[in-house]
Amino acid sequence: MKEFSIYMAEDDVDDQEIFYDAIARIDKHIKIKMFTDGVSLLHALSIQKLLPHVIFLDLNMPKLNGEETLKEIRKQPSFDIIPVVIFSNEYNIDRIANLFELGANRYLHKPVSFKTLVSALDRTFSSIKSNDLGGTAIINYKE
Repeated sequence: MKEFSIYMAEDDVDDQEIFYDAIARIDKHIKIKMFTDGVSLLHALSIQKLLPHVIFLDLNMPKLNGEETLKEIRKQPSFDIIPVVIFSNEYNIDRIANLFELGANRYLHKPVSFKTLVSALDRTFSSIKSNDLGGTAIINYKE
């Protein structure tokens, strides 16, 4: 793949920095555009000619939370090809099932350790690249 790009909506600055660092460990050429809420992410999607290869959404954000943002993304047929990964501290299996029904492709519970985050993100990218959006998956890992 030539250039892989990620959009991420995450309001916690520390989580943003950790995510950047983890992605850099996987592949320094991955481009990341970070947004602090769903509103700014949706705006960027609406004006960009080149869409990202994957979108990561935190669930708890101001203005428009991750679930609301997911619903808006999935209202746009032109965004159907973009995998959406929910990336959250929350782990409620009923909520996860609902997010899959709303159009999320993967669910990644935020790991505690940096090493585990790198491994989990690498598995997430492999899962997305090999599956061509077929089905849904909770990305499992051991701390």
